[in-house]
Amino acid sequence: MQVVADVGGIPGKDCNGFCKYCYFRKVKEIKSFGCAHCLPNKIGCERCSKGVSETQGAFKPPFQVMNEVQSALMMSMGRGDIIADISGGGDISCYPHLESLTANLNQYSIKSRLSYTCGKGITDSSIASRLINNNVEEVSFTIFSSDPKLRKEWVKDPSPEEALKACQIFCENIKLTGAAVIIPGVNDGDVLRQTCNSLEEWGAKGMLLMRFANTFNEGLILGNEPILKNHESQPVEEFAELVKQINKEYSFRVSGTPLCDPETGGPFAIAKDENEVFLQFIKPVTGEATIITSKIAEPFISKIFNKLEVDSVNVVACEKEIACLITKEDLENLDLSEIKSAVIIPGRSFVHQIDAERILSADGVDRLVGRGPDTLSVDGELSIDLTDENVIERELEQFNDLVDAINFFGMRIIN
Repeated sequence: MQVVADVGGIPGKDCNGFCKYCYFRKVKEIKSFGCAHCLPNKIGCERCSKGVSETQGAFKPPFQVMNEVQSALMMSMGRGDIIADISGGGDISCYPHLESLTANLNQYSIKSRLSYTCGKGITDSSIASRLINNNVEEVSFTIFSSDPKLRKEWVKDPSPEEALKACQIFCENIKLTGAAVIIPGVNDGDVLRQTCNSLEEWGAKGMLLMRFANTFNEGLILGNEPILKNHESQPVEEFAELVKQINKEYSFRVSGTPLCDPETGGPFAIAKDENEVFLQFIKPVTGEATIITSKIAEPFISKIFNKLEVDSVNVVACEKEIACLITKEDLENLDLSEIKSAVIIPGRSFVHQIDAERILSADGVDRLVGRGPDTLSVDGELSIDLTDENVIERELEQFNDLVDAINFFGMRIIN
């Protein structure tokens, strides 16, 4: 079983400074967005204020992290091998107690996984060997580039050579998945292939490619756009083709976010023609509703409902490319003439129920607004560890949850 060992940390402060392309760079004080976790009559909660900007707190002392892990284990009553997923808001390689924490976990026969580190806290590569001896068995390492000069300039790594040596040690001894935010003209093309060559030579398990976001519609909702001036993001379709091409060229597993995972067909694997047979496992749709989603997800969701021959549901896209980052501003830009009397918005969207009902009924039609499941597919960050059967199984479960929402809210309107 897996438990989270959250060490805390604040972006920019507990990571040796912001990477040049960091999502959280330039963020100032933000106003609460509102979300599903807010109280019914109050806009704002931990998740949609401090949580979204990951400013809850600095690094925690190791005894606090251990107490939280032990409490989680007692609550779950888990059996078998236990893996602690060490994560936080900063770069966990900068966590000053990382070695002692992993040693303490190992004393309790708990293995560790280092989640999303850039390695910017590594000044001596030998720490990698010590962490492996403490039963760290897997690492997610944002390498960006295997060129030390590029790492120093873009990742702001004070010791890029040592960080890269540590990355190599991890690759050669345990499971390491590399990652890189792709900045067109910086670490794509030949630079990306040289990075992949290094990872393949060292024995990496996989590589996650992340599309660079630089505008509000691409996901920068914290009032800090653009992150980089004079840099345009890669078109989504072009980025997906890059992921597919790199996956063909290398022996390790390659996935991308927001698109795509060539090995599983995700996201929205059940929308593929060759997987149409699995649609028989989706419940009958008996309600009438509009599904509001992102620009990227809309074609996939529409295709699935078209294949199901459902006429009572239409899918409307916001300009936002990521559904869980939809805010009230996105809803305000929709054409309400396309919206039915029952509306389903993404479960994790940053919109309070009060705002959603007000905005979606602004034309005088009193619309019933419900929330769908948190996700409808598996992002490439997660699917890189899954099989195609795993992804299809999860998507069917999530789509059945969506159908439940349609039938509940949509039938209330019909009746």
